Amino acid sequence: MNAKGEICLGVAGAGRATELHMNALKRFSGVPVCCKHISARRFEQVNGMKDRYGFINASLDFNDLIEDPEIDVVDICTPPYVHEEMIERAMKAGKHVICEKPLSGYFGVEGDLAPIGKMVSKVKMYETVIERLNCLRNVVDNAEGHFMYAENFVYAPAVVKAAEIIKKKKSRILFAKGEESLKGSSSPVAGEWSKTGGGTFIRTGAHPLTAILWLKSVEAEARHIEIKVESVYADMETITTQLSKYEHRHIAARPNDVEDFGAMILSFSDKSKAVIMATDTLLGGSKNYIELYCNDAAINCRLTMSNLMETYFLDEDNLNDVYLSEMLPQKSGWNYPFLEDEIIRGYTDEMRDFIESVYYHRMPKSGFELAYDTVKIIYAAYMSAELKAPVEL
Repeated sequence: MNAKGEICLGVAGAGRATELHMNALKRFSGVPVCCKHISARRFEQVNGMKDRYGFINASLDFNDLIEDPEIDVVDICTPPYVHEEMIERAMKAGKHVICEKPLSGYFGVEGDLAPIGKMVSKVKMYETVIERLNCLRNVVDNAEGHFMYAENFVYAPAVVKAAEIIKKKKSRILFAKGEESLKGSSSPVAGEWSKTGGGTFIRTGAHPLTAILWLKSVEAEARHIEIKVESVYADMETITTQLSKYEHRHIAARPNDVEDFGAMILSFSDKSKAVIMATDTLLGGSKNYIELYCNDAAINCRLTMSNLMETYFLDEDNLNDVYLSEMLPQKSGWNYPFLEDEIIRGYTDEMRDFIESVYYHRMPKSGFELAYDTVKIIYAAYMSAELKAPVEL
């Protein structure tokens, strides 16, 4: 903390994830926060974020964050291929760390043929990722600071309410279904395995997967039993590459060596099942939901699209700075605006939990083990799709 008793925040990255985290933080005033320093790769990007959110300092050097003795928390909002190194360096420097999903992945090693998504065995990827995750776990376990996994689905009000119901009723989740789909990513590196560690499944499917894993852990705690994922069976495909330029005009996905469709079936040790889907082929906005089929309840959690408000515009005059919803190409016609987006999708409570965890010296709800399990299962799914067989965990 600084001399004013504020939690000092340093942010790495100046893209969409930073926007989401900072917009959420602006809604939370329970603990005093000083936005001390932001770093990113490009001056125009980092300076824009500095001015927008009131950071004291901005630079192109991540070292500035970990070498500043005032900074308590480093929020990693960078592309996944640098997560692992940044986590390790920040935690060894005594910082608390917030890390955007995914925790890590396979981004290539010396000797790999390119493009790695097509040329490197998913078996090798899985084994390498598990080895690295175990090394990272050792760093986290021996660090002074907290590791906080930025999975907003775990904090979304609908998912939190579902957890409350399951805990109170001791409901058994017999089947769970989750999806995040959209028309592709705005990131210029989203189509490259070497930068993202996979395609749509690790980029968007990680959200519903982590939420379902967390809800099953809530069920296990309520029933005083242990529930584990026993096996993964998956199918991954690249669909949009078969489209002509004209047919592709509305879809943003540009996969080089990654999947734009993914689906997995999870089998749990209590004989329950889950299905998780993710695609980059959905027009009309983003679809985010979790559905639970329980022995004594049916629970549907919809994060988007919301129907709290409808708008109809004949043109987009004077709407340039008006945010309606994510991943819609135009504002004319009928739309369903996202209201209180940072709250509905969980970002506000996520950042509240993380900042309070540091301020009050308690563990966050979303931590390393949830992050670890998510990446492990996703890479087991990639391996399953390659082998065309279930993978036992």
